[in-house]
Amino acid sequence: MDIHNAYHYRIDWVVSFVAVARHGGFSAAAKALYRSQPRVSSHVAELERLLGARLLDRSVQPAVLTPEGRALLPHAEEILRHLDILADLTGGTVRGEVRLGAYPSATSHLYPLAVRALRDAHPHVRLVLREGPSVELGGALADGEVDLIIRPLHPLLSAGHVTHRVLWREPLVAVVREGHPLARARSAQLAQLAALPVISIGDSDQGHGHQYEANLAFAGAGLNPTIAARTNQPQTLISMVRHGLGAGVTNSLAMTTANTEGVSLVPIADARCERVVALWWRTSGVSSPAVQAVRQVIAQLPVPRWPWNDALPNERAAARPAADRPARHRV
Repeated sequence: MDIHNAYHYRIDWVVSFVAVARHGGFSAAAKALYRSQPRVSSHVAELERLLGARLLDRSVQPAVLTPEGRALLPHAEEILRHLDILADLTGGTVRGEVRLGAYPSATSHLYPLAVRALRDAHPHVRLVLREGPSVELGGALADGEVDLIIRPLHPLLSAGHVTHRVLWREPLVAVVREGHPLARARSAQLAQLAALPVISIGDSDQGHGHQYEANLAFAGAGLNPTIAARTNQPQTLISMVRHGLGAGVTNSLAMTTANTEGVSLVPIADARCERVVALWWRTSGVSSPAVQAVRQVIAQLPVPRWPWNDALPNERAAARPAADRPARHRV
């Protein structure tokens, strides 16, 4: 239909037609709409005249829908539903579809909690998930492919005009084969792990390997271990360890979402062995109430916990820092 033809249709005609169909007659529709019955009848008659078809059979009481009326009704209801959405948007109801990017282990912990919380706080906001490696998520945010991302602070995000809020801090954990001397240790030192082949976090072919938390921790301690392999897949890391290819060093949350049969998880006692996970968003562009609503909901979700960290004497329990403030990051 030519868009200009839409100007010939009046919304109150559509409202009256839908009311007659829903309430089973002109009299009941008039009462529901607080209009006179002749007015409702004239609205439907005008709509029929413009369409060139009878929508209601008035030869029976109460009037019933004709085949043409039954065909039109769902489309008329859809028009009114979209008008309700427009009214909600101008009336303060938060509504929209927010695209959230996250890496797999963060998704496993956070996404179900966020969806449930949104249903209670903002039932008209829909959260759409996009999973991917941390490095790719930064580009997706900068390009506008997603509205928010959950990713660690490292590797550094190269996108400009973005900011973040820290959600939680999680300790790095050593993954050793069952039967290994460290398997029953209360904790491990980086120096002990550096003497072994290390299976580390990261992708070996992306040039960011040295920027991941495990590599930064070893470098900060002045250690240069032999990196046997790098992977971003928790189950792959565990399989390599299980088959004796080395000792894994990874983030704790990844191990809570994986099958750890055949390996032992050992807390790392050195300071500053952690992953800092944040919620990121763009500072440029249109400010969206739906995106702001999701940000608020995610910021209030419980942080993940890991029981093996209780073994450390100077426990670095993962918790959202009370003094954290959104930090702007531009390049």
